[in-house]
Amino acid sequence: MSDSAAARFPSLRLIASVSTESRSALNGADVPTIGPAALSDEALLTLSATGDDDALSVLFHRYSWLVRGVSLRILRDEAEADDLVQDLFLFIHREAAVFDSSKSSGRSWIVQMTYRKAISRRRYLAARGHYRNSELDCCVPGVACAATPTYDSSIEALFGREGLKKVMGDLTVEQHETLRLHFYEGYTLAEIGKKLGQSQGNVRHHYYRGLEKLRKQVRESKLQNC
Repeated sequence: MSDSAAARFPSLRLIASVSTESRSALNGADVPTIGPAALSDEALLTLSATGDDDALSVLFHRYSWLVRGVSLRILRDEAEADDLVQDLFLFIHREAAVFDSSKSSGRSWIVQMTYRKAISRRRYLAARGHYRNSELDCCVPGVACAATPTYDSSIEALFGREGLKKVMGDLTVEQHETLRLHFYEGYTLAEIGKKLGQSQGNVRHHYYRGLEKLRKQVRESKLQNC
C-alpha cells in the first residue's frame, strides 16, 4: 500500500500491525465505534461511494477479518492474504458505486469481490510458480480437497446467471442454504451450524453433497459443449 493511501486510510494499517496470534480476535466485536457504526452495510457502501472515509473504516472493522479468512483459504499465504485485504478495501473506496443493493446484500457483495480478487491473484501467482503442485490441486475446480474447496466464479460463467439459479434450485433446501452461506456470505461450516441450529457433521454432509451435485452439473455441461 502506498504511503499516500496509508495516510488517507489509517485503518488499513491495522492488518499489518496485528500479530498472527491476535488476528483471530479481529471479529469486529471489540473495535472502537465511530459515527456511522450503527448503519447497515448497504448504507455504508453508499457513503463510501461518496468518499466517506468513516464509512469505509466501519466496513473495514466489520469485515476485514472475514475478507482475510476467505483470502487465506484461497491463497494459502499469510502475506498475500494481508495484501489482498488492503487491496479489497481500496477497491471498495474506488468502486463502491457499482454496488447494487437490489441484487445482493452488502456482505454478500464484499465476499464475492473478495473471491474474485483472491482467485485472480491465485492464478497470477500459480502462473509464476508460487505454489507446489500439491497446493494447486486444492484450488482446481472439480478436484477433491478435504480442507476447503474454493468457489470459482467460472461456474456462473459456465451456466450463466439463470442457469446457475436452476442448478442451485436442484439442491435440497439444506444444501442450497449451506452453500449459499459459505460461498456467498463467507461463513465457515462451524458458523453455519450455529446459524442453522445443526451439528457441524450435518452441515459438512450438506456441503459436500451439494458441492458434488454442482461438480456433476459442471462435468455434464462441459460434455454437452464438446
